[in-house]
Amino acid sequence: MYPDNDELGQSLLSGEPDRMAPLARRQSLQVQAYQALRTAILSGELAAGTRLVETQLAKQLQVSRTPIREAIRQLQQENLITSDISGTLRVATLSMQDAIQLYTCRIALEQLSVAGACENATAEELEALHQLVLAAEQTDRASSTNAQLLDLDYQFHRAIARMSRNLWLVSLLDQVFDQMALLRIQTLQKNPKVLEIRQEHREIYQAIANHSTEQATHMLGTHLNASRDRVLLEIERMRQNS
Repeated sequence: MYPDNDELGQSLLSGEPDRMAPLARRQSLQVQAYQALRTAILSGELAAGTRLVETQLAKQLQVSRTPIREAIRQLQQENLITSDISGTLRVATLSMQDAIQLYTCRIALEQLSVAGACENATAEELEALHQLVLAAEQTDRASSTNAQLLDLDYQFHRAIARMSRNLWLVSLLDQVFDQMALLRIQTLQKNPKVLEIRQEHREIYQAIANHSTEQATHMLGTHLNASRDRVLLEIERMRQNS
């Protein structure tokens, strides 16, 4: 979900094509182009609404248009790139309605995952989850990027999903997490306080460690509802200021 290819992520700097590094030949060019564009979108380097031109992208990455075209097609299938009636390609922009629907799906799926985690989590997994809580608590917001903060949040929630032992649930949540990353990077760029991953994560962890399904599902629902409200408020502010 969140970018894990540091080399490609660093090479794709939106708005500064002369600083972009050419793609290496270690993987197929289509895969590399896909990873580079996806990294840039989910990190916010390619901002929501940014127009994408195949020829410019091909020049920046020093490849032909074919791998760029294939990468764009794949990202359109993931709803990260959109095309209007005229065929103009842009980084997707999520609406208030999109945000509401995404959070509705996420809350339902994550309450299932946290219930499964309460039943199945091992001592080793609980310790790993605790380390993620500590990492969030010790993170200095002032010196951290939005992408780093979102990655800490993603790691915590995906760890819970894995502890549920439900691989289908993990797969479904990964799809939702991708769209959530696009939504939240848009709002975080305007207001970093939208993301709260310290106190709320600790409360969820503690409930899972106590194997309290009722408390864990309640705390996770409270956490995600609060997150939804913060995001919706910021979307409304952005709309009013646009």
